[in-house]
Amino acid sequence: MYFPNFTITNKILKNIGIIEACREVIDNAPLLPYYEKQFRDDAMIRAVHYGTHIEGNELNLTEAEKVLMGQEVVARERDIQEVINYRKAMGLISEFKVQSPVPSDTGQSEKFKIDEEVIKKLHKITVQKILSEEKCGEYRKTQVVVKNSVTREVSFRPPMALAIPYKIRDLLAFINSKDQQDIHAVLKSGIVHYELVRIHPFLDGNGRVARALSTLILFLEGYDIRKFFSLEEYFDSDAARYYYALQSVEKNKGDLTFWLEYFTEGLSIELSKIKEKVAKISVDANLKEKLGGKPLMLTDRQLKIIEYIQRTGYLQNKAFSQLFPMVSEDTILNELKALVQNGIIKKQGVTKGARYVMV
Repeated sequence: MYFPNFTITNKILKNIGIIEACREVIDNAPLLPYYEKQFRDDAMIRAVHYGTHIEGNELNLTEAEKVLMGQEVVARERDIQEVINYRKAMGLISEFKVQSPVPSDTGQSEKFKIDEEVIKKLHKITVQKILSEEKCGEYRKTQVVVKNSVTREVSFRPPMALAIPYKIRDLLAFINSKDQQDIHAVLKSGIVHYELVRIHPFLDGNGRVARALSTLILFLEGYDIRKFFSLEEYFDSDAARYYYALQSVEKNKGDLTFWLEYFTEGLSIELSKIKEKVAKISVDANLKEKLGGKPLMLTDRQLKIIEYIQRTGYLQNKAFSQLFPMVSEDTILNELKALVQNGIIKKQGVTKGARYVMV
């Protein structure tokens, strides 16, 4: 079995502390379904774009989004296909979360296990129509070298092709071992990310598979964090630093410490940004409890009213035209009336100067 070598430094502890604090806020924020979907869609678009861009894909963020929406984009066919494929790969890991836990032969539920089939399936989806069919989802049979996509310098030489099945089995034993449960989920995710890149089991698509598998481990370990985050943007923001962090392990004789400091820093930065966004548009903490956790079927105007009240503290009639140009006062009053009836906001005063505030 694979045994990672690393030290828990103060930097790693600090990063994990930030991650845990952000996770608590994000997981428990009573967001409206409209914004929940927005956050997930945004995370998916960023994951797909930056996860392919870091490896040379020439599409920009807007073009990648258009591809995901099924719109026509003038670009290299390979670039378009990479984006489509990585979207399918990210969709696949979300499905695994739904399937977990699965019933065992004893009748009790057990955690879904990642196996070779999962890794090969991720690869097959990732390189579909890019590699020839016989190379999709199959380990490489030749020796290769890994080059930095930015500098084109040789980063390292992966294990011999004959060793790949054994290396992968060792990695899977580590992933699924009960003895490794004391390793924090975020560290486990980072370790697997590095080790799959090091093994480099496929001819192409190893980076994308490693990042997807790393995210899958977070999901399965209870760190899906509402699927609001994307580490790919962090990696792509400074690709040279990403590759330097990966290469540091070999330079430090297999010590993963520096890489894990970098990896945990990325998740702490990403979740901190999301926590701030969530705080800005989260419904008042009492709202979720008052509505008994039921889904909130609110109109776009009602969402905007809640946002405005949370930002300014109250809403008065004189602000209607600023908030909703070209919308009649009666229409806005009807939206407010529905919010009042549902116990979300309340009206203070009875004249034109009355205020609407959160309950």
